[in-house]
Amino acid sequence: MTSSQLEAVDGGRAGAGSDPAAYFTDRYEAVRSNVAQALAGKPEAVRLALTCFFAGGHLLVEDVPGVGKTSLAKALAASIDASWNRIQFTPDLLPSDITGTNVFDQRSGVFEFRPGPAFAHLVLADEINRASPKTQSALLEVMEERQVTVDGRSYPVPVPFLVVATQNPIDLEGTYRLPEAQLDRFLLRIAVGYPDVAAERDILVARARNGVAPVLSPVATVEQVRWMIEYVSRVHVTDAVAEYVARIAEATRNDARLRLGASPRGSLALVRAAQSWAAGEGRGYVVPDDVKTVAEAVLGHRLVLGSEADMQGVRTADVLRDVLGTVSVPFAAAVR
Repeated sequence: MTSSQLEAVDGGRAGAGSDPAAYFTDRYEAVRSNVAQALAGKPEAVRLALTCFFAGGHLLVEDVPGVGKTSLAKALAASIDASWNRIQFTPDLLPSDITGTNVFDQRSGVFEFRPGPAFAHLVLADEINRASPKTQSALLEVMEERQVTVDGRSYPVPVPFLVVATQNPIDLEGTYRLPEAQLDRFLLRIAVGYPDVAAERDILVARARNGVAPVLSPVATVEQVRWMIEYVSRVHVTDAVAEYVARIAEATRNDARLRLGASPRGSLALVRAAQSWAAGEGRGYVVPDDVKTVAEAVLGHRLVLGSEADMQGVRTADVLRDVLGTVSVPFAAAVR
């Protein structure tokens, strides 16, 4: 990514000869600071969300009600000067309510396609697991291929196209389990978690004084986001780091506690997320610690426990922790 390309993306404001790595860090920090205003006390969740965002992947936020899942998704959307739509998933939601449908125009005598809310740069799928599996599956094609097919005709969605979905834990009433194929479309799955006492106190004081949540303004354009996603894809990955990821995937496939290990798609997702994390750290290359940091968020929802391990209360996070502790890490000299 040359400085001339950067200057074209930024409308000349970056200046000729600007360092792309420094520019990425500057824009990244601007978005991170903006989003953090809406999610106080959760820097790790914000950082992982941005890792997914600038990797060009889809994000699943899973947690109990009231901890800020929707606030995080809305803050991401508000930070980018791009089109975005919010879909509230309910049991009576139909697939056409997401993708759109053909409508007969009496004046012209032909059917016209009316695009649904999926046609936006950023789609907020709120409480996605409250809709039926049939409706959830309407997102499969558009999340993977960035297009919608209606009556045999395909319609591309805007680029970049990112889905940020929230869901409640599956043991809560009125929820459906997302199928494995749907889960696999999400690059990362993260949890927000409860804030600590100090963070919750600050939230309460700020809301009591101001009455409303902070109103965020966009700090990045669509063109800048496209550039940043392209920049992340060029972060250097050595053969040693790639083999390290492959060995992690192989170890999950051979673990007796798992019925389903990481697929090659999961390995690709782990590399892409590690590239994004490294870029956020200001580095132009991936190190094993980047892989370890994002491994649970990338692979946790892609692994399926065996029945015996499930009954024993084993978690996929426990399996991944063991795997990362046993797979040998490449030497520092081999990762640059």
